[in-house]
Amino acid sequence: MKELVILSGKGGTGKTSIVGSFAAIAQRKVLVDCDVDAADLNLLLNPTIQEENEFWSGQVAFIDRQKCTECGLCQELCRFNAITDFNVDPVACEGCSFCSHICPVEAITMQDCMAGQWFISSSKYGPLVHARLGIAQENSGKLVALVRKQSREIAVKEEFDYIISDGPPGIGCPVISALSGADMALLVTEPTLSGIHDFERVLSVCQHFDIPAMVCINKYDINEDNTRQIEEFCLNQGVQVAARIPFDNVVTEALVQGLPVVEYSKGEVSQQIESLWQKLSEKLGR
Repeated sequence: MKELVILSGKGGTGKTSIVGSFAAIAQRKVLVDCDVDAADLNLLLNPTIQEENEFWSGQVAFIDRQKCTECGLCQELCRFNAITDFNVDPVACEGCSFCSHICPVEAITMQDCMAGQWFISSSKYGPLVHARLGIAQENSGKLVALVRKQSREIAVKEEFDYIISDGPPGIGCPVISALSGADMALLVTEPTLSGIHDFERVLSVCQHFDIPAMVCINKYDINEDNTRQIEEFCLNQGVQVAARIPFDNVVTEALVQGLPVVEYSKGEVSQQIESLWQKLSEKLGR
């Protein structure tokens, strides 16, 4: 099987819309939403949840009030101000466990946290593995690794050809977790100053991990000077610009209808996305 991860240096470039269209075009694939902090691929594909699991990660301090002598040492030394009136704020607590070590009567223990849930779902486009991180929870890179592992197990079991991952935005830990070991990355950018800046950063991450990348410039016609700047940069970096998708309100209309744009309309946007998938599948050797 081949694993393709779709990334963008910033949010709002149209990454999930393109993944949704790939879901409608590609055959014999499993889909995975690695943007666990703000998962929304399931909103577009409208899957049916088949399996729900808890994600436990990290720890939070707990004060046993029967043992506590209210000496105040934990409140005084907690640098995150997570303890007030001898109660721990689970959102403010960073799980460093320092308070549990300095408590003179051992009244503080560290307890595991349920940080979110992950799901295996079925849709008209195939299986989807996705997750939801809890409010103010961290370790999203660990959760990304978990959903990728589950998608790979499904792909091996069903002998699928592709794993298509909707990656998180940015260049942080979740992106590295989504990218490592993938066969190819598609970088979706837009011709804005912030889009160019963040695209260059995420491309450098791909180059650091030696992951082949192709580029899609979405809404290229909103600023064609910036589009040319992106293309010149890609040329100098030896990276192929595989598609230039125009701005079109039909994408928003398709989202309102809950459909990938390639199913909603057969205009230029859909043609560009279909051509993009053809180039990617050829590059992946399928």
